[in-house]
Amino acid sequence: MARDLAGKSFKAPDNKLPDSLKDLDYDRYRAIRFLPERSLWRGENLRFEAQFFHRGFFYTNRVDIFEVKNGQATKIVYQPDLFSFGETAPPSSGVDLGFAGFRLHAPINKPDYYDEVCVFLGASYFRAVAKGELYGLSARGLSINTGETKGEEFPSFRTFWIEKPAANANSIVVHALLDSESAAAAYRFTIRPGDTTVFDVEMALYPRVNLEHAGLAPMTSMFFFGPNDRKDVDDFRPSVHDSDGLAVFNGRGEELWRPLHNPKDLQISSFADINPRGFGLMQRQKDFAAYQDLESNFERRPSLWAEPIGDWSEGSVKLIEIPTKEEIHDNIAAFWQPKEALAAKSEHTYTYRLHWGPDAPKPSSLARFSRTGIGARGDDTTIFVLDVTGEQLKSVDPKTIRGVVTAEKAKVRNVVTQPNPATGGWRLSFELSKKKNPVEIRASLMQENAAVSEIWVYRWTP
Repeated sequence: MARDLAGKSFKAPDNKLPDSLKDLDYDRYRAIRFLPERSLWRGENLRFEAQFFHRGFFYTNRVDIFEVKNGQATKIVYQPDLFSFGETAPPSSGVDLGFAGFRLHAPINKPDYYDEVCVFLGASYFRAVAKGELYGLSARGLSINTGETKGEEFPSFRTFWIEKPAANANSIVVHALLDSESAAAAYRFTIRPGDTTVFDVEMALYPRVNLEHAGLAPMTSMFFFGPNDRKDVDDFRPSVHDSDGLAVFNGRGEELWRPLHNPKDLQISSFADINPRGFGLMQRQKDFAAYQDLESNFERRPSLWAEPIGDWSEGSVKLIEIPTKEEIHDNIAAFWQPKEALAAKSEHTYTYRLHWGPDAPKPSSLARFSRTGIGARGDDTTIFVLDVTGEQLKSVDPKTIRGVVTAEKAKVRNVVTQPNPATGGWRLSFELSKKKNPVEIRASLMQENAAVSEIWVYRWTP
């Protein structure tokens, strides 16, 4: 279906709604609730249930959803009595509006309660949580022209097929059809909730045009401020973010950590690579004291790790940081961009695994940078204070530890490494002479000639 769709001219999705559902504001849309007792598979003693979202507000595009049972797909027909409408007048019965999206529920925190595990809603966005977590960042099926001056294109999932799980199955399969001006694609998601919720993703992409700026395994998040970025912030909270850094395990065996930043101007960073081992937007800081927010509970937001499977060839991990003055906006994007354009009228297949949870799936033995603090020291100097933690640091000979810091076109002074008894780790600090232009910095801890930490990379902007 995706291949055939890509051979035809793009047709915009159906976004027509009855008058009573047009121009809904946030509160009126939120008042339209799916009735839990009408959940798909309710009462069948399966480990999964599905609920559906009504169209309206930002989510006007029609999405068709099918249940797949015994190899046969049956359309799930929209009915007004699936929902309560609050003060909004429901549409006439017999009108098939389709849906805006859906969510899956499964017992991941308590054996007798079906928690919301993941949601597919809006364009090609979807989110998931693991045990004990709250929704935070989002993934997307595909991004096109993200960060480009000509403007971004937003592909949309048009149709979903949800396979009815077998009794006692701990995974569920969802198929999706995506369409956009420039491409169509087919997806198969195998979803396994748990301590880490895992999506196995298989995709086949069919461009209508040459895709020079396609983003694979894209993810979006929010970074408002933190200890590295509090200039002009007047807020009682120490930090506000859904993710605090980009981690990259590249094909050369390097492990990079890039703290996120809320810049004054759009910033695009590119980490060139061949066959990356993984990348993700991570929420490493899990301490409530780092946020002091009783409502948002940022310490419970998941990290999202993308693990490519097979040959992804040459390309780069892209990081987009967009200025924002409010925490309600997702201003961070990360994705894999192939070096060569994806040719029109051809098939491009990719397989990858998404891990939603507290950490990357296979934590490294290297020590990690747990905090980045930045401040002014005098009129022409900036001080960087980096905390590093890891079990291996507790047994190393302090005399053999040294910090290595390099900066592009800037002078680094007063590099100091010392134990941090409060964390059981080490602290690496250094000073940088202020420049008028952005400066790329790299830092790591070495024991003699061997790396004992990941590589901290940062773009400091004056």
